[in-house]
Amino acid sequence: MSAKNYAPACVAGFNQSQKCIRRGRAKRVYVATDAEDRFVSETSELCKTFGVILDTTKSKTELGALCGIDVDCAVCAFLK
Repeated sequence: MSAKNYAPACVAGFNQSQKCIRRGRAKRVYVATDAEDRFVSETSELCKTFGVILDTTKSKTELGALCGIDVDCAVCAFLK
């Protein structure tokens, strides 16, 4: 088995990540450094409200790779 099989479950996308945060399923949320301001502000507020760790250190391309998808990703959530 590759190391990729041991990675925690990840949800890619703004809407899906918001659902996971609201439902208490998100452990850590990433917002890309080059994401639209709306994504950054809404996700940041939601993470503060629900006490979820927010990381804003990666680009959309890096987040896509982190999630194991072949497209850029502005927001993703790693699940508990």
